Amino acid sequence: MIHLRRVYDPPQPSDGECYLVERLWPRGMKKEEVRIAAWLKDVAPSAELRKWYSHDVERWPEFQRRYRAELQDEIHRPLVDELRRKARSHAITLVYAAKDEQHNSALILKQVLERK
Repeated sequence: MIHLRRVYDPPQPSDGECYLVERLWPRGMKKEEVRIAAWLKDVAPSAELRKWYSHDVERWPEFQRRYRAELQDEIHRPLVDELRRKARSHAITLVYAAKDEQHNSALILKQVLERK
């Protein structure tokens, strides 16, 4: 099972292992405040893609396409495969910082992980 949670929301008992999936550390959060198993910044969208998207919802369809393509490259694929293995054996939570709960990279990553 794969859950999503904003880093600013309190952890839940059902979270399982939590992984921060952001390239940048969340604003206003101290490392000791964030309960995560690991910070997986290398599974997040590239700096170039993140800057291009800039949370512009009109770019969402193209952002999704580009990020899905990145997740297939040699840098991202091993991390995706490892997260998929973990999710098959126990609950994991992808922790993200975006304000928009309907348009963020963690949503796309979750969808990719849930594909067989």
